[in-house]
This record gives sequence, C-alpha cells and structure tokens, in this order.
Amino acid sequence: MEAVRVQQVVAKDGEVLVRGIPYKKGQVVEIIVLPQPLKTMPRSHLTVRQLRQSGLIGLWKDRDDIRDSAAYARRLREQAQQRGDIDYDFVRQ
Repeated sequence: MEAVRVQQVVAKDGEVLVRGIPYKKGQVVEIIVLPQPLKTMPRSHLTVRQLRQSGLIGLWKDRDDIRDSAAYARRLREQAQQRGDIDYDFVRQ
C-alpha cells in the first residue's frame, strides 16, 4: 500500500480540503487525520541585569487606574488560572 502525506491547515471548523492526490474518481481511499502538535517557541531566560533593563520592573507605576498593583496582578493570575475572561472593571473599584 502506498501512502500519500498531505498537510493542510483547517480553514473551517470540522472541514479539511485535500487536493492533488494521485487517485481517480470512484477509487476508495482511507483518510486518517492526525493533528500536528503546536510548535512552541523556546523561552528565553533573563539575567537580573537584563530584567532590570527590560522596563518590566515598574511598568505600572504611573497608572492612575491601578491603585494596588500587587492586588491587580494577583487578580489577573487568578482569572488566568480559571481560564475565564479577564474582567478589567474591578480596577476602578
């Protein structure tokens, strides 16, 4: 049995269009769909010096709408762990 490998991107939920395969109309074929794992980018590690120079430290210091940045960050982490939508309205309370 000869196998033909074709990679496609799912453009519409539940549908994959396959063209250009070497088979004729009426010929019976078996199709097995295997999802490809998502390619993740390797995480880079920052040194303390790089972190201090990155601008991340103190990022929220001049924000008027965030009174308690530690509470704000904690709330964002809790919401992210619950995988729900982030509710930004609590900031102005």
